[in-house]
Amino acid sequence: MSQYIVKRALFALLVLLTISIVVFTAVRLIPGDVCAIVLATPDVDEQQCQAIREELGLDKPVVTQYFVYMGNLARGDWGTTLISKRDVWGEIRTRIPLTIELTVLSTVFAIAIAIPVGVVSAIRQDGPLDYLLRFVTIGWLSIPSFWLGTMLIIFPAKWWGYSPPIGYVDFWHDPAKNLEQLYLPAFALGLALSASLARVTRSAMLEVLRQDYIRTARAKGLSGQVVVIRHALKNAMIPVITLFGLQVGVLFGGTVVLENIFSLPGLGNLTLGAALIKDYPQVQGLVLFFAAILVLNNLVVDLSYAWFDPRIRYH
Repeated sequence: MSQYIVKRALFALLVLLTISIVVFTAVRLIPGDVCAIVLATPDVDEQQCQAIREELGLDKPVVTQYFVYMGNLARGDWGTTLISKRDVWGEIRTRIPLTIELTVLSTVFAIAIAIPVGVVSAIRQDGPLDYLLRFVTIGWLSIPSFWLGTMLIIFPAKWWGYSPPIGYVDFWHDPAKNLEQLYLPAFALGLALSASLARVTRSAMLEVLRQDYIRTARAKGLSGQVVVIRHALKNAMIPVITLFGLQVGVLFGGTVVLENIFSLPGLGNLTLGAALIKDYPQVQGLVLFFAAILVLNNLVVDLSYAWFDPRIRYH
């Protein structure tokens, strides 16, 4: 196991290094003059531009800029934003709790809906309830999270005069208000994920329920609930966990839109704002942070396979 973790960690570093090269190059290909961005005016003086380029290190070759950036990053210096001159990591750190909480709540909603729906649909295969649940999950897949989020703001406000509180209150400061601010965007974000997870859960359960050990468990006189939960569901979770690991990136992508729809000051809101004003140091930092989270998530998902299926061994 330890040898496998070391190999995966080295591979993760290689992936992050590749991503850093791609992002570092891509942001410098974005149209627009850095001087105009910093000075907030299209009419710039060449001497001012030269001073700004020297201050930002843009007068050096791109390869040199990259190695300087990575060296600073290794020391914990993520750089400063172009406009506000704030610390890039400081901006990210202050917004992490909101986005992480929103992602966790979305995951809770998705799993709480998907697993029961997938299991019941598999148990009642080709019955009326199965057809109904399959029809509903296809409908869920058809609904974009940003459209659902918009509707969750418009219709409650129109029908009942209700709208979620604007801004963000820390959970430990006021748990009730915190959840009131986040439950609607979390539901909108988690619904589409729950649909795909439910369909994969159903197909995985159908495959497992046909296995010999399931028939043996039933022949021993075990109750249907024990057979489904203890024997079938656990063994059917590997494809579900795999899909969930892949969908975490979609969740983070959804926060970019939903945080702006619900006026939540999280990482998604920060990403969109930085992209709009072409603040490339902030964009670089955000992309690398999201990439690190996704790489770590994939490692955790891979390691979880051994818990769901003890026959799996890592070398």
